[in-house]
Amino acid sequence: MSDTTEKQEPALRIGAVFPQTELGGDTGAIRTWATEVERAGYQHALIYDHVVGADPAVHGPWDRPYDVKTTFREPFVLFGYLAALTRLELVTGVIILPQRQTALVAKQAAEVDLLTGGRFRLGVGIGWNHVEYEALGKNFRDRGRRSEEQIELLRRLWTEPSLTFDGKHEQVTGAGISPLPVQRPIPLWIGGQSPRAYERIGRLADGWFPQFGPGPELDEARGIVEAAARDAGRDPAALGLEGRVTYTGDTGSVVSAIEAWRAAGATHISVNTMGAGLSADAHAGVLGEIASAAGLSR
Repeated sequence: MSDTTEKQEPALRIGAVFPQTELGGDTGAIRTWATEVERAGYQHALIYDHVVGADPAVHGPWDRPYDVKTTFREPFVLFGYLAALTRLELVTGVIILPQRQTALVAKQAAEVDLLTGGRFRLGVGIGWNHVEYEALGKNFRDRGRRSEEQIELLRRLWTEPSLTFDGKHEQVTGAGISPLPVQRPIPLWIGGQSPRAYERIGRLADGWFPQFGPGPELDEARGIVEAAARDAGRDPAALGLEGRVTYTGDTGSVVSAIEAWRAAGATHISVNTMGAGLSADAHAGVLGEIASAAGLSR
């Protein structure tokens, strides 16, 4: 036997994007989707976040992907339900952090982490919808700067029973959440699509969600992320990377895209089935076909 062992790369973790814009208000469809996704071998469920949608009749011309008719389930409440149904890791990909109260996010995230036994990642971003910020009473213009202070406070709230925090935007005086989460701190990932976001990811995140596939754009973004991590005294190799693969009717192309992400060094992948014209019941079936073709097993 050789006295040297080859280093084993961690296995790629493959999950599914919750198809909430196409399930409407059908809770039975949610139950079916979650249990079938877990049975197929996926390891996590990822959900997007929007609290309100804009009415194009009021805010036209409106050229953004979502509006007042688009269905979005509330991530933290939904995760309480999913935690009772499955043992999937639950992931926000992403919640719009600066339009939410930081201490409340810390409390809700800690609850999800407790309910799942530590199977939770909090993905955050700063969003793009000024209409939503207005409805929630938060400033749209300084959202990037505020998010950095929020991230610092979140990690302290998850690890310290009592703390005092006197920031520019956030104040906590001799207070804390109880019970604390299982993970201390909860893994905090960041999504974004700008050099400023990539620099923030490198300095602050445990992992990140690129908004494009493998190729020159990803290489350029990763260069900024890794440089920022090194400048902050962090190890770039320790950052997770979650790619997204979208099904458009061809299972084989999804499997090929998964392999491309694997070659690009992704640690996680989520498969998205929204936008392919599927019925509410068909999403889980398609994900099962992809799982079989990709060789997933539990």
